[in-house]
Amino acid sequence: MAETPKRNIIETVKQYGNRLSRFIRGQVKSDEDAEDILQDVWYQLTKVVDLDGIESMSGWLFQVAKNKITDTYRKKKEDAFSDLMGEEEDDDDFRFREILLADAATPEDQFFKDIFWEELMRALAELPENQRTVFVQNELEDRTLQEIADQTGENLKTIISRKRYAVQHLRKRLQSLYDELDNL
Repeated sequence: MAETPKRNIIETVKQYGNRLSRFIRGQVKSDEDAEDILQDVWYQLTKVVDLDGIESMSGWLFQVAKNKITDTYRKKKEDAFSDLMGEEEDDDDFRFREILLADAATPEDQFFKDIFWEELMRALAELPENQRTVFVQNELEDRTLQEIADQTGENLKTIISRKRYAVQHLRKRLQSLYDELDNL
C-alpha cells in the first residue's frame, strides 16, 4: 500500500497561493491590505503543528482569509496625525513630517518647526477641551484610544469620535500653513 504524501507549507503555498491572493484582493480596497492579509494567512498556517490534521486545506485557508478580512474591516482606521499634512508625492517634495520630527539640521528647519508648533498650539486651543485632551494624549503622549477610554470611563466610540473631530479641525486649520511651507 502506498503512503499518502505528507503536506508541507511550500507545496500548499504553490497550490493555493494565486487563488487565495485573487480572492483576498477582490475583498479589500488596496493591494497592500491584500498582501498583509495573505501574509497573515501564511503565518497562521506555519503555526499549525500537523498540516495533515486539516481535512480541507482550501476550506481552512479561505476561512482564515475571511476571518482576517473581517478583522481588517472591524479595525476602525484612526485618523493619523501624519494625515494632517497630506501625501508626499515623491522624494524631492518637501518632507513636512521629517522636519517636524527630526532634529533641526539647519536654521530653516528649526524655523519651520517653530512656526508649525506655534500654529498647532493655537489650533489645539480652539478645540473643545475633550477633543483637545484626546488628541494630545493619543498623538503627543502616545497613548492608545483604548487606554484613554479606560482612564476616562468613556465609550471607545466616543473617544474615536472626539479624535476624529480634532483631526478634521486641525487638518483644515493647518492646511494653509502646510501649503505655504510646501511652496517655499
